[in-house]
Parts: sequence; structure tokens; C-alpha cells
Amino acid sequence: MTKLVHMLLAAGVALASVLPVASANAFTAGSAGLPNVASTDILQVAQQKPVAPKYHRRMVRLVTDERPGTIIVDTNNKFLYLVESKNRAIRYGIGVGREGFGWSGVVKVGRKAEWPGWTPPPEMIARERKKGRILPAYMEGGINNPLGARALYLYSKAGHDTAFRIHGTNEPWSIGLNMSSGCIRMMNKDVEHLYERADLGAKVVVVGPGNKQGKVSYDDRGVDVLRTIFGSFGG
Repeated sequence: MTKLVHMLLAAGVALASVLPVASANAFTAGSAGLPNVASTDILQVAQQKPVAPKYHRRMVRLVTDERPGTIIVDTNNKFLYLVESKNRAIRYGIGVGREGFGWSGVVKVGRKAEWPGWTPPPEMIARERKKGRILPAYMEGGINNPLGARALYLYSKAGHDTAFRIHGTNEPWSIGLNMSSGCIRMMNKDVEHLYERADLGAKVVVVGPGNKQGKVSYDDRGVDVLRTIFGSFGG
């Protein structure tokens, strides 16, 4: 690494340490649509922290009576499971709602979108304005969009949009934390993986505060080592 790059990294770390996250991210260049990355991403790189290994995508042995294709979201342990077959599932690490924004229930995947646009709800706009942060009325999809690379829109059984999503994130370091306003966030590579496998209409069981999901049986027996080593895990 050249002396110039060392200097840029040092400057980026210094700025990231004194600027609030929203301000630092404002320096990150990116265009709507394709996830282009510009040289000014030096500040974003300086803020990145590695995701804990336990939240990396894994094939696991999951004992459950839920049907294949069902998504189980364990907000307490920060895991999302896609049930594949008897005793088999794919486990992903997730970020969930912060205190006061957690929820539970049984919903379904009502819509899917690639590089989705983001329309902040009015209550979020008002809440963030009080903190001195002005949110846009709408943001085109792209590398800077908080919904990330993919979004699965969660609908009630009656077909109403709950306003909650399973989506990617431009803050991968937040995986494993309680930070969102109720949405389920995933690393972009993981939400892309899930997106290709989750069907429209798929049942989504969110286990969380209030236990409104009702009775749900699932037991994570750990990593399926042989299948992980010899199976086809996908990209």
C-alpha cells in the first residue's frame, strides 16, 4: 500500500471518529440503480466493522414442524431461518428493531424488489427531524439506500402492507444489533441469497416481543457440517 493510501486511510478514520454516522455517510458517493462505488467511500470503509462469525450464513439442522419455504425470524437471537426440508434450514444473521420497535406475528411475503427505493413513513420523518436529521421524502434504490440490495415486503394475512420489510443494509456492521425501526435487516449478500429462494406468499413467523406469533416450534441443533462442506451452498 502506498504512502498516499496510508494517509487517506488515516484521514478517513480521523474524520469518521468525529463525524456522526449520518454526516459521514453523506460523503459516500453512489448512484441510483447499479451499486457503483467511488473513491470517497474511504469514510464508509473506515466505519466498517466485521460481522461476528456466528452471524455468517450457515446450513443448520433445524427441528421444526413448519413447512419448507417458511421463514422463521428469531429476533431474540438475531437469526433468520429459511426452512428447506425436514431438519434442514439456512440460517442468516440479522439486525432487528431497537427498544420500543420490536414486534412479533405471522405475516407473508407480499412483494419483492431488487435495489428498492425507500419512502420513509411520516412518523419516521417527524421523529428524525426532532433529532436534527432531515430525511428525504423518497430515495432511489442504490448503494446508499438503507434498504440495500433487495427487499421482501411483509403483508398481513388479509393482504395489507405492514410497513415492515426484510431487507439489505448499507450498514453491515449493524447485523446482530437492535438498531432498526422494526424492519429485519440482513447483509446484502445474504438478502440476495434469500431473495432467490423465498417465494411470494411465503409464510413468515416473527418471534419477538408480545409473542403474537403464537405457538411455533423450532430447535436449532447447530451447523450441518457435512452438508456445509459437501453440499451446494450457493453464492
